[in-house]
Amino acid sequence: MPKFIDLFAGCGGLSLGLAQSGMRGLFAIERDPMAFRTFAANMVEDTSHLANRFEWPAWLEQRAWAIDELLEEHRQDLARLRGGVDVLAGGPPCQGFSFAGRRVEDDPRNMLFQKYVEAVEAIRPAALILENVPGMKVVHRPTNVVDLVSGQPRKQSFYEKLAESLDGIGYDVQAMLVDASRFGVPQKRSRLIAIGVRKDMSRWLDGGVGRVFKLLEDVRSQQLAALSLDGVVSAAEALSDLETSKVALRTCDDPESPPGFLEGRRSRATTPYQRLMRQGGHGHPNSMRLARHRDDVRERFARILAECRRGVRMDDESRRSYGLKKHRIYPLLDSNPAPTVTTLPDDVLHYSEPRILTVRETARLQSFPDWFEFKGKYTTGGDRRTRECPRYTQVGNAVPPLLARAIGTALTKALAQIQSAIDSESASPVQAVAVSG
Repeated sequence: MPKFIDLFAGCGGLSLGLAQSGMRGLFAIERDPMAFRTFAANMVEDTSHLANRFEWPAWLEQRAWAIDELLEEHRQDLARLRGGVDVLAGGPPCQGFSFAGRRVEDDPRNMLFQKYVEAVEAIRPAALILENVPGMKVVHRPTNVVDLVSGQPRKQSFYEKLAESLDGIGYDVQAMLVDASRFGVPQKRSRLIAIGVRKDMSRWLDGGVGRVFKLLEDVRSQQLAALSLDGVVSAAEALSDLETSKVALRTCDDPESPPGFLEGRRSRATTPYQRLMRQGGHGHPNSMRLARHRDDVRERFARILAECRRGVRMDDESRRSYGLKKHRIYPLLDSNPAPTVTTLPDDVLHYSEPRILTVRETARLQSFPDWFEFKGKYTTGGDRRTRECPRYTQVGNAVPPLLARAIGTALTKALAQIQSAIDSESASPVQAVAVSG
């Protein structure tokens, strides 16, 4: 059973998927207290599912940690893990790379990949997983500036800088854009997945690191079959049992929610995906709270659903005609997967009800099972958005567990093939003579 550490763990989507693939978590690092509370509740505490529960070393306090704090206080402890960690996973914050907002080259969050590299060098795991938005592979360029100087060195993307840094400490790295909807996630979410393998091991892998992505494609079809998912999962196939028109609403009793909110209930599961999301859970899922829309907002949303094309982002003219100032409004189409889920709750409208999605519905689109509980505030605002990670943000930033599960399975197969090749070489008669001589 491969063992892994998760850096920049967020609320635990990557860790959950790796655990579902059969890996065992040692510990995880997440700096935000709210996100870590969610992670701990589902992956660390005694009440969490035993199959997913992290081992957690005695020398590391179970709390929110920043990666630079970890390196400063526990570098020697990390070095003592050498030889005992198969996979180091982590996706540094992506806001500075994202095309969904303003790309900022000197955003300090962009430089966290350097801390990731330091952690790799300290632990020397067999393999690496790094997930980020596609923009990490695109060079930041200033706007409205013409370069008139020839012979200047070509600027590197942050991915190229990362790969070069990892190459310098002994890792072969390759990356590929992967669409989560191909792995059973009801969301068209394209992400850059980088896989690294230590050079002394990658030479034993037929096709090098690229072999992992070939295995990932094989795993994709196997996973869909094992989970009884027939191809792409639509928004309605994911969410129809959470529609409020089918159930009586009840008062939200979440202790972290102010009074005055209502929440829905689940109706009968009618699709394989809904039944999959219910496995392993008992009782009412948390984070089902509905937004309190004003009457005029509900009427506007109802007009948008009745008059606008669904399944595509509203264009500038349409947004102006409805008095909307937001850059991104996306009415779902019930028969298609959702678009990429973001950290803002009002980016996406329900496909048949004049409202935004609940945290639980957003989590369904990310493939979090219903038993997974989210902790902390539901939303935040103003300048707190850069400092806090409430529930909608936790979900939007997460790696979809079903995608992570497939990546973990493919990498486990690759590591097994490496070990088999090493064992075969060690057992060969030629090698035996050479060693004895």
